[in-house]
Amino acid sequence: MTNTYSTQITTHLFADDGSIPNNPTLPLILYSGAIDFGGKDAADVCEELFAANGWGKSWRNGIFSYHHYHSNAHEVLAIAQGRVEVYLGGERGSIITVKAGDVILIPAGVGHKNLGASTDLLVIGAYPPGPYCDLCYGHPEERPQVLRNIEAVPLPSTDPVYGNVGPLFEYWQS
Repeated sequence: MTNTYSTQITTHLFADDGSIPNNPTLPLILYSGAIDFGGKDAADVCEELFAANGWGKSWRNGIFSYHHYHSNAHEVLAIAQGRVEVYLGGERGSIITVKAGDVILIPAGVGHKNLGASTDLLVIGAYPPGPYCDLCYGHPEERPQVLRNIEAVPLPSTDPVYGNVGPLFEYWQS
């Protein structure tokens, strides 16, 4: 598939690792260099971009330093400042480094963990309309319910970066 966007797009589809279920059909989408802050406040730019594209409940922080995932919501993370090495997909997943301007679109069920970050790291997160996200850790007792939750999460109606067009519509087809 040809990338027609102003950023490099890569996808990662992770298999269930026995602890972290990941998502059986939707790949994680990495938008490298997706946001140009244009000298403006980076966090504000990220929040405004996500809100303009219908992704809300935004927050400012970092990424937890333990494997976790959300079973009832997709999540988008923008790196507003700094850089971070992220373990994606659980212990059998991939390690990537992202930096200011990069965006990670994480489908429900996909594990993520901060392996180390610059001291100035600032991440902006947001979610498509729907319930507040849960926080899951890969415990065996979570398994039956989270598998049902992941399957029931609807596809978002907009791409968090590009709105009514974008990689979400190419890679997250129902």
